[in-house]
Amino acid sequence: MLFAFPYRVAIPALPSGLLFAAPLLLSAAPPAVLSVQVVDQAGMPVRDAVVEIVAPAGDTRRLAFPWRNAMAQKNQTFVPGTLIVPKGAVVAFPNFDSVRHSIYSFSKPGPFKIDLYGQDQTRTQQFKLAGTIALGCNIHDKMQGYIRVTDTPYAARTDLNGLADVEGLGRGGYDVVVWHPRIRGAGGEWRGKLVMQPGTRLKVVVPVRPGAGK
Repeated sequence: MLFAFPYRVAIPALPSGLLFAAPLLLSAAPPAVLSVQVVDQAGMPVRDAVVEIVAPAGDTRRLAFPWRNAMAQKNQTFVPGTLIVPKGAVVAFPNFDSVRHSIYSFSKPGPFKIDLYGQDQTRTQQFKLAGTIALGCNIHDKMQGYIRVTDTPYAARTDLNGLADVEGLGRGGYDVVVWHPRIRGAGGEWRGKLVMQPGTRLKVVVPVRPGAGK
């Protein structure tokens, strides 16, 4: 709040040679945001692809992400449909449906089974190895989800426009992995090298199999 004073305040003269020391405002520069767009061979955006930048040698950034390590069941759907978690994470599976669910996976990096549990209950599972975990529900066959367990802190999921922003890397060349269940490649992965510069958007074209949605 600012106050208007109706009178003047006399400021005594400073001795010669003395100066006011103005406060120095320091602000850390925000991390560079590297924008990547993933499109298919027809130029259409690929939604829910995972973009992983291999950490440079000697990188000390902590392996963590700002979002929760959680995948809910809501309206008989996994939410989010694709979740990125760091290697070793314990993932929570809260059930917000009025029906019971049973979660399972046969994926090699982390096979598991969670028995039936009901509304407003939560179960957890740890994933110790990097890779892709395909999820299903023993009760509702239409339910399908994916957990991408990664060992790099530089990872993001693409939006409706195929865009993913990866923070914290400067300009330079990097090894990149793009994962999506419909990518034509071993394990649904596309691997390549990109030269990244902050402030520019890079486009990655990946070959995908036909299919609706994911």
